[in-house]
Amino acid sequence: MTEPKPTSAVPDRDPEWYRRATRWTQLTFTDDDPAVLDVDFWLDVMRRTRSNALCLSAGGYMAFYPTRIPFHHRSAHLGDTDPFGALVEGARRLGMHVMARVDPHAVHADAAEAHPEWLAADAEGRPIPHASQPGVWYTDPCSSYHRDYLTEVAREIVSDYDVDAVFANRWEGHGGVSYAEGTARAFLADTGHRLPHVDRPDDPAWTAYAGWRSRRLSELVVRWDDAVRAIRPHVRFIPNRGAMLTRDLVRELVDDRYPMFFVDKQGRSGTEAAWTPGRIGKRTRGLFPDRPVALITSVGPESPVLRWKDSVADGHELRSWIVDGFVQGALPWFTKFKAECFDTRWVEPVAEAYQLHERCEPLLSRLPVTAEVAVLDTQTRSSTNPWASHGAPSSHEDGFYQALVEARIPFEYVADEALTTERLRDVRVLVLPRAARLGAAQVEVIEQFVAGGGSVVAAFDSGLPPTTEPDRPSLAGLLGVRLVEDVRGPVKNNYIALADPHPVNQGYDGAQRIVGGTQLLGIEAVDDADVVFRFVPDYPDLPMEEVYPRPGVERPAVVAREHASGGRTVHIAFDLGHIFWDALQSDHGRLIANAVRWALGDAGPSVEVGGPGLVDVAVRSGEGELAVAVVNLTNPMAMRGQSHETIPLAGQSVSVRLPADVRDVTAELVVAGGTTEVEVVDGRAVVQLDPVELLEVVHLRWEAASA
Repeated sequence: MTEPKPTSAVPDRDPEWYRRATRWTQLTFTDDDPAVLDVDFWLDVMRRTRSNALCLSAGGYMAFYPTRIPFHHRSAHLGDTDPFGALVEGARRLGMHVMARVDPHAVHADAAEAHPEWLAADAEGRPIPHASQPGVWYTDPCSSYHRDYLTEVAREIVSDYDVDAVFANRWEGHGGVSYAEGTARAFLADTGHRLPHVDRPDDPAWTAYAGWRSRRLSELVVRWDDAVRAIRPHVRFIPNRGAMLTRDLVRELVDDRYPMFFVDKQGRSGTEAAWTPGRIGKRTRGLFPDRPVALITSVGPESPVLRWKDSVADGHELRSWIVDGFVQGALPWFTKFKAECFDTRWVEPVAEAYQLHERCEPLLSRLPVTAEVAVLDTQTRSSTNPWASHGAPSSHEDGFYQALVEARIPFEYVADEALTTERLRDVRVLVLPRAARLGAAQVEVIEQFVAGGGSVVAAFDSGLPPTTEPDRPSLAGLLGVRLVEDVRGPVKNNYIALADPHPVNQGYDGAQRIVGGTQLLGIEAVDDADVVFRFVPDYPDLPMEEVYPRPGVERPAVVAREHASGGRTVHIAFDLGHIFWDALQSDHGRLIANAVRWALGDAGPSVEVGGPGLVDVAVRSGEGELAVAVVNLTNPMAMRGQSHETIPLAGQSVSVRLPADVRDVTAELVVAGGTTEVEVVDGRAVVQLDPVELLEVVHLRWEAASA
């Protein structure tokens, strides 16, 4: 066992160091790196990127320092060197914070032979070999390897090196149930069930296993964090997390163990939109508004199935990904696999993005993000499949997100489990892309929100339980609708007809009807609600001679209602977000934007950004000041990575509604530098922007007229 150094010998460090760790470099060593490591190159990268924090491979699967722990496999090229220690020392000389990375997901053959109890096992009880590397075996996160051995590794690192944290990657297991004898015995003792099998999805043990696994992993987080803090009180053990944050762990155990989050979404793949990194910042803030989050970005290309870790992503993609992330609050973190560089084209675009963050950070870190519109984050969790509980956004959410970005309506997120009247205090419109299973407390909060003058835009079955569950909490009364037919579909060739003129159905000049949905609800509207669109009765899509409308009941498709409190509600009785994301019909994007703008009230949005192109907008405000960040996402590859060029924005204007009775309004351009002309017209401050390459932040200040 490693004897920790006395705490008195450790330099004093601030327990809130993580709030100043705002630009991260991560270097993941490979086995042969100690022989070729160029320390000066990496220190220069840290200088060029203005990095103030470093995450560096230390141990676990492979040690990159002279460990004294048996079976802690040293790099074959380590010799008498200490690459981890050399870069820790160099980073500290640069005034940086340092986090040691450990990876406990596998062990080498000697450890496997000596400690078979550490290994994950298949349903027949056989150790599971690594899928990619021969002679290596997966570990079981419920075994003594994680509980005791990795704890000892963390203690050794924290005792011997001046680090601020330990970061665990791939710590949750191999992605399936481990049937190791010790795990099976513990599960039976704790739950009374035998471990479930994948070929029996209806096994009631699955529900027990999901909760048991969550608690075991949560207890690991606590154990590891306690261990390192006992040696150096300011040090934290922060295991890697994805979009679920702590949602799939036991919140009462781990919430205070995560002072900040590192979201491992390293780039775009498939048909992910250019605004994806910004959403990560918003989603994290929707659950933990006061905790920093860093977005881990790979310098290489990303793919769900292919891995090219020694290659480089397009520089335009890298810059855009990092910048959109930090504008929406996700701090920049780049990761490079292997210290030896076969292609250095990533360095300059990362440095440029980081330097933009450095320029904007004094303002962005001082002013909180604010928005009048909030999207309810209702991620699906599975009680029977813990590996599916990763918080992947739904297509309903994707469609609303895309429409709001296109409409340039600034918005935030509020997590469903964090929904309170206090969280909605500064929100004017709450958007529910699809919230099918609201609880009684959530329904009550939303009703109180509208009673206090707030507005709601709800799509599809949000807050409308099926007719077979009449006792479930419902928003039907608030929305001014009655559910008479449950979800029906998929429906082809569906249309919705414009009803009486209303702000929600404006902008469709020349059209009697627009495309409807594929999944429909049958609703009726109460007397004091306005029917804005009606469903055209279904008719065939083939043969072509039969494609014409027939008479029938024209049920409401979109219902708008004004409340005595001044609040407004809109209900859309079909899968609007999903169908917009799937088909990208501009009419659907307009419908979402119209609904939200009408819900904001006659005064409209407080902040408007006009001009051509696709931009992501973030607003931050304080007493006597407001900042509007405009990120240029205009690109032919905006809906599918990678971007290959940056196309400057032209003709942009920023308009901000000012508080009553203010004077001396000034405007500064944070990226371009210097003050700029501001025109005050009808209580709004208007700033015209020169062409924006990637980012501009307009910082407005004013004084009260009575000052």
